Parts: sequence; C-alpha cells; structure tokens
Amino acid sequence: MTDLNKKTNSSMQMPDAFVILFFVVFTAWLLTYLIPAGYFELTTNSTGNTVIDAATFKLDEKNIDGLPVFATNGDMGLVNYAFEGMTSGSRTGSAIGVMMFILIVGGAFGIIMSTGAINNAILTLINKTQSLQIAIIPIIFLTFSLGGAVFGMGEEAIAFCILLYPLMLALGYDAIVTVLVTYVATQIGFATSWMNPFNVAIAQGLADVPVLSGTYFRMTMWAVFTLWGIAFTLAYAKKLRRDPSLSLSYEQDNASRNNQLNLKSSQFNFVDKLILVAFLIGISWIIWGVLNHGYYIPEIASQFFTIGLVVGLLAIIFKRLSINQVSEAFQDGAASLLPAALIVGMAKGILLMLGGDEPTQPSVLNTLLYNMGQTVEGVSGYLSAVFMLIAQSTFNFFVASGSGQAALTMPLMAPLADIVGITRQTAVLAFQLGDGLTNLIIPTSASLIGCLGAVKLDWVTWLKFIWKFQLSLACLAILTMLIAVQTGFN
Repeated sequence: MTDLNKKTNSSMQMPDAFVILFFVVFTAWLLTYLIPAGYFELTTNSTGNTVIDAATFKLDEKNIDGLPVFATNGDMGLVNYAFEGMTSGSRTGSAIGVMMFILIVGGAFGIIMSTGAINNAILTLINKTQSLQIAIIPIIFLTFSLGGAVFGMGEEAIAFCILLYPLMLALGYDAIVTVLVTYVATQIGFATSWMNPFNVAIAQGLADVPVLSGTYFRMTMWAVFTLWGIAFTLAYAKKLRRDPSLSLSYEQDNASRNNQLNLKSSQFNFVDKLILVAFLIGISWIIWGVLNHGYYIPEIASQFFTIGLVVGLLAIIFKRLSINQVSEAFQDGAASLLPAALIVGMAKGILLMLGGDEPTQPSVLNTLLYNMGQTVEGVSGYLSAVFMLIAQSTFNFFVASGSGQAALTMPLMAPLADIVGITRQTAVLAFQLGDGLTNLIIPTSASLIGCLGAVKLDWVTWLKFIWKFQLSLACLAILTMLIAVQTGFN
C-alpha cells in the first residue's frame, strides 16, 4: 500500500522546470514550420535613433522550411537548443555571461557562508532587535524596489538572495519571503520606474518621447505598486509566523535551517567582525562601481570573486578554514547554483529556436511581433492599450532583456499608438509594465531562475505561490493603462 501511494503521489507531481522548458522549446520548434520568418529594415527617427520601420516588413521567401531535429555546422535544430543556448550571447549578458556570473557568485558566497560569520551576525542581530523585526520586511522591500527603479537592479538580487536567506529563516520566514523582498521588489521597481536608464529612457527615446518625461505619473505608480507588494509580503509573512507548515518550501527550508543556523551556541567575535567588515567593504565597492563606473556582469562577478578570496584568506589566517576547505566551499557554492545556470542557458535556446532577436535578420519572432502590431489597428484606445500590455507581457517570455525588448517593440508600438489615438507615452507605459511585471514568473528570466536557485526553490513551486499575486499585479497594470488613456498621459 505504501509503495502504491508513493507511485500515485509521484504521478501527480508537477513537471520539473527543465521538463516544462523542453516542451516550450518543442513548441517553438513547431512554430518554425507554421509561421514564416520575416525581417524589417531600419531607419533613423527624428531624435537620431536607429529604429525599425514597420512598413518595410517582408517575409523571407528563401527559407520557408522549419528547423531540423538535429543540425550541424553551428546551425539550430531541436536537440541543439541546450548547447547553443548555453554558449550564446556574450560575457556581458545572457546566456554565457549570466551563467558564469551565477556560478562565480555562488562559489564566492559558498566561502563566505562556510566561515559562519554571517550566521553568527544574524543570530546576534535577532537577539538584539526583537522589537524591530516587524519593520525589517518593509525596509528591505522598499530598498530593493528603489534599486530596481533607480538603476535597474536585477541580476544583483541573486547575491542578496543568498545573503538574506539565512536571515529570513532565522526570523521564522521562508525562501519565498526571501525572493519577495529581494527579486520581486526589484522587478516591481523596474516595471514602474520613472528614471531607469535600461528600460524607460531607452523606450522613450525609441518612441520619440522626451526622455524621463511623465515622472510624476510614474512615481505615483511606483508608490502604489510598491505599497501593494509590501502589504502582500507582510500578510504572507504574518500567516507564516502563525503556522510555518503553510509554506510551500517548508521541508527544504527546514533542511537549510538545520544546515545553516546551527551556531546558536557560538559567539559573535572579533574574527566574525573582521570577515563582515571585509564583506561590507566589498559590497560597497560593487555599489560604487555600478553607480559611478557602470560596472556590469564581468566586473561584478570578478568583484564577488575577490570578496570570496579575501574572506577565504581571513578564514585561513584565523584558522576558521583550511586552504582545502576554502576550495571545497567555493566548489559547493557554485554547484548549488548549477541548475539555475543551466536553465538560463537552455531558456536562451527558445529565442534562438525562433530565429533570434535581430530585427534585420529573418526570424519567426519578427513575424509574430509584426502580426501582434497589426492586430491593434482599428481597435478602440482603451482596448488597444490593454492589448499592448498583453502583447508586451507575452513578448517578454522570449526576450527578457528590457533594452532588447524596447529595441524590438517600441518602433512598432509607438506608430500604432498614433493610429489608434493614444499617446506614445502610454505605449511606453505598456512596454514598462509588460516587460517588468512578467519577470516574476517567466522561466526565461535569468535573474528569477538565479534567485530561485539561490534559495533552493523550484520554479514550479514558485509558480504555485506567486500566480495569485501576479494576477493582482496584472489587474493593477490594466487599471493603470486605462487611467493613462483616460487622462491622455503624455
């Protein structure tokens, strides 16, 4: 009977994220047989930006056959998606750059966590701030939302998930709360930003809208969405404190809690302080580099590696760890994030399967984009605005990069806004909300998968939890679009 129950429960389990991803890739492969590839020509708009000219769209008459099952000579086929996806892109972005970033950051934090300094500091902090615990969630959420709004914080949240996960566990919360106050907060800020140079500024420039205009509307929108995110997180955290077993990650969190927070008899001593000072100096160095010199994935990864080396050296000098234990801690930390890195690469295979995101090269993606735009024509302003939001949300599944999606979609959506009688500022708003908010659920988001991997949370488990909140954000986004149309947002 026991074996039968086990088999029944196993057969009812949701598919693993890798399984879901494969079926998405398979669907993309089928689309190459059903939808012809198309391409655009580029032109220069009034602000000097090179943009897509929708009127020049053409179907590629030469390559009408779909992709093969297996391809050679570096071409794309169904079973090539894993390798091609993982080796695509550049050192500054998805897939290979983000994959290596995830592994190096994981290794660095493996060293930091193995010293025990973080755990000792967390336990000391909890003991001394019992009365302030209720304020921790709003403060952290607000901070990360500002990070997303001001400088487009995204991949950086992965490192903070690793750092804050033990704190959330020690406070009686779970992996889900950790992702909510870090990654989810950054994406709410990203989606509702009034000044983010990586989505708002680029989209407005491509749409011939004054850069960073519409500030007060967007700041109000950011405040509303951020407050809603804080309220949702607090409500869930309160429920969790009453009954921790309600958490979808309860068993995994208990295992992590036993492994990470087993130092209650330890004291927060001089060595712990020295390690934390070195760590905080390193984090300050990273923030300084991002804000003042535009450091990105290669530099930030190398900075985290440096922090890991310095902390490891201190641990060796003060006999916390041996040199071999430092090496093992790095390997274990990197290995714990390997599944997340693999998904990032394989997800890029979906984009490659559809032909890539280059507008001047024939691709199924270009054809889908063109037809989405044509559907809007002849529809009322309110419906058009909502449709633009839905189209951008859908398109974000394939092109998770904010700047990349802006470059592909805004040159088409901006003129369509003129045709249907809504402002181009509203079209930019649809891009913002559609691009940012769906980052909370799409498995093609490198940042999301990295954060989930950092707290050992499966994507399917995350989807079970987040879908209701995602639906509420969608309703808020639709309401925001309708208000923008009603007020003639410009």
